Amino acid sequence: MTGEFARGNYDFPMAYQLLLLQEQIFAIDIGATNIKFSHVNDLGVLVRGVRRRPTPYPCSPPRLVEFLEERIVKSGCHRVGVGFPGEFHDGHVVAPGNLSRPGGIATDKDPELDALWRGFPLQDALRSKTGRDVRVVNDATMAALGCVEGVGTELVLALGTGLGLALAVDGKLQSVRDVGAEIFCDGKTYDETIGERARSLDEEHWNSTLVEIVEGFAKEFHATTVHLAGGNARRVVPAEFEHLTHRVVIYGNDAPMRGASRLFATS
Repeated sequence: MTGEFARGNYDFPMAYQLLLLQEQIFAIDIGATNIKFSHVNDLGVLVRGVRRRPTPYPCSPPRLVEFLEERIVKSGCHRVGVGFPGEFHDGHVVAPGNLSRPGGIATDKDPELDALWRGFPLQDALRSKTGRDVRVVNDATMAALGCVEGVGTELVLALGTGLGLALAVDGKLQSVRDVGAEIFCDGKTYDETIGERARSLDEEHWNSTLVEIVEGFAKEFHATTVHLAGGNARRVVPAEFEHLTHRVVIYGNDAPMRGASRLFATS
């Protein structure tokens, strides 16, 4: 009797921990430099710290799927939210953004690698490999889900290796283009102008350019609020935005992690 009771006491905490893991959501934010992972609850609160691993290059679809599969299975979670750093629609990659660069952001795009990504059913591939409920959206969209307040026209700029953009009107996400590869100025794209490489070279100029970009997109989309999220949001100088007529809110790097929970909010 004592032995059975002791064994029950020993087993219960482990079973309880496994149940907690299954009920949590595994959040994955794929970046062109690093891939971030965390566990969140249904309210988007991080229950574990954010972990980072270098993005594997050359980053072909099979290599990324294998890389994520191992971590998803180990997470113990049945629900997985993934942010993809390129144009993504209805479970499929439309354009892979910087993942088509075989050696990372500093290398040129490879047409063959780019072609492998276009149309790739990443969501179904991850579901098939892991047996989990995996939901994939554009990374700026997932960041937006962790930022938007549900009032007015809200613009979200994700600042990282490149630039991501998302838009919400009264809390509902809108379909918008992937702006990272668009030319901004002097023949340089938004990714090249406001991405991590540009920031590392001249952070003061990077901040002033960001103000210009925020103003331009806020005007284009008639935004009442602009949210700045992503890894480089912590580099932003708030005083630079004080003269703007619209509200600017600066978030930490956890916005995509929090946003993963909202992918399951209506299920």
